[in-house]
Amino acid sequence: MACNGYDKVWELAPGELVQLDDARGATLRVTRGALWITLQDDLRDVVLAAGDSFTIDRDGLTLAEAQDTTVACVRAWRGNEIRSSARRPQLAERVTGWLTSIGAADGDRRFAPYY
Repeated sequence: MACNGYDKVWELAPGELVQLDDARGATLRVTRGALWITLQDDLRDVVLAAGDSFTIDRDGLTLAEAQDTTVACVRAWRGNEIRSSARRPQLAERVTGWLTSIGAADGDRRFAPYY
């Protein structure tokens, strides 16, 4: 799916986060991957898969996070987005951190990872 007629194209890495301020009326359309969208003072969570689109219906802060490698088309948004990495630690990193926090020694085989 091409982004013909759209103003911007976002190519997002997994976990990459885009922040939009006062984006009412902007339309986001996913052509590849998945995008999770949450809006300030709104209980909804919107998840877009390839082929889905969503028009932001309120001002305030809007956050969009790529759930995997994602391409999204953006229309009617002329502002600047703020991008950041929302990278979550991988399982091995979380386990290592947890084991360190409980004092497991590096050479202690009882806590050796199985990967």
